[in-house]
Amino acid sequence: MSADNGSALTPTGTISSPADRRRVVLATVVGTAIEWYDFFTYAGATALVFVPLFFAGAGEQFAGVVAFLGVGLSFLFRPLGAFLAGHYGDKLGRRKVLMITLIGMGAATALIGVLPTYATIGIAAPILLLTLRVVQGISAGGEWGGAVLMAVEHAPKDKRGLFGAAPQIGVPLGLLLSSGVLATMRAIAGEQGFLEWGWRVPFLLSVVLIGVGYWIRRGVEESPVFAEIAERAGQTRTPIVQLLKKHLILVLIAALVFAGNNAVGYMTTGGYIQRYTTDPKGTVQADATIILWIVAASAVSWLIFTWLAGWLSDKIGRRNTYIIGWIIQLVGVFTLFPLVNTGSLVNIALALIFLTVGLGLTYGPQAAFYTELFPASIRFSGVSISYAIGAILGGAFAPAIAEAIVKATGSTENVTWYLAGMTIIGLIATLLLKDRARIPLGPDAEEEQSVSPVYGLSKA
Repeated sequence: MSADNGSALTPTGTISSPADRRRVVLATVVGTAIEWYDFFTYAGATALVFVPLFFAGAGEQFAGVVAFLGVGLSFLFRPLGAFLAGHYGDKLGRRKVLMITLIGMGAATALIGVLPTYATIGIAAPILLLTLRVVQGISAGGEWGGAVLMAVEHAPKDKRGLFGAAPQIGVPLGLLLSSGVLATMRAIAGEQGFLEWGWRVPFLLSVVLIGVGYWIRRGVEESPVFAEIAERAGQTRTPIVQLLKKHLILVLIAALVFAGNNAVGYMTTGGYIQRYTTDPKGTVQADATIILWIVAASAVSWLIFTWLAGWLSDKIGRRNTYIIGWIIQLVGVFTLFPLVNTGSLVNIALALIFLTVGLGLTYGPQAAFYTELFPASIRFSGVSISYAIGAILGGAFAPAIAEAIVKATGSTENVTWYLAGMTIIGLIATLLLKDRARIPLGPDAEEEQSVSPVYGLSKA
């Protein structure tokens, strides 16, 4: 049977029941939300407690910059996770790799919750903290590609954007959960108690969350696309080599698409806005608990527009959805700091919530957009490595760059221009790629496509 014969068919022509689809969507949403809860809890704690507890040795002038460089450090190891996950995901399957990344992220997060601080063991404290952050980065590098392929490759052809938005909303869900738990613990323990012990609880909760995620993911079947490749013995022996040999330009352009979104998104997910607005010597000097709840509220808006963007991309195309999103994101960038710097909590909330409209529209279509760019036999490697490189170019050091700019100039004006520049780069990269929303995703797609996904290039 052909995938065109009905919306109940997977890309390989196998029947996918509504119950199977719900299980896949639930597993990708819950799994990615838990992974990103772990990842963002680190960033939130960096803004609130890691600077004084782990990086005090760097001195007051540089402690914040060094701490945010630690947030970015994990991104440098995302490509390693992407390479490993892509290689084994294209050879052994999407499902097995997802289980490994889930456990790796959870173990690293829980161990952070029991680390002694700089006051106790000196320089060993930040070294151990950064080592566990590296493990988080490797796990994150492998998680995203597997999750989006499980979702999109199970989807009917006309609902790939909607299904692909499922793992995408795991990011704002993770931010919502992380900000909510940090805010709750700070309210329960108080400012001093939070510094002494309360910050550890969100990290230790990861043990329970990972158990839930593992149990849910165990019940999900392997991707039908990979199952068909395996049945035909069509796995590529060296998927990374084939990817970089035939599709390097595509990988780099796709990475720039994500970089434009990620740099702006990491103003909150990387903890910068939290640090900037709560700095007792800064411009705003807001209460940290209130800021955490504002960030949580913005995560709800981000979730809604991410889901909406996935649905919209099935109606008007991935590329058109992106273009609308980039324009709105650019407006959000130019209004962000002028509103935040007023010090009004209402204005801060408006700034962060409006920013998430553009972020959602440029994030929701990404899973389906990336999946449709690469041949089935090297798809895990393609989407994972493009995502990891984009994360390095975009969000990896965005908080540290913003912190350094403000320290050097005393103003956020140049931070705005930096974020605007990244947004425009994302827009240009999007315009260089073709919308392939209707191509088949099965192993025959490689032969059926006669044109490159990049304008101006022959078939990759």
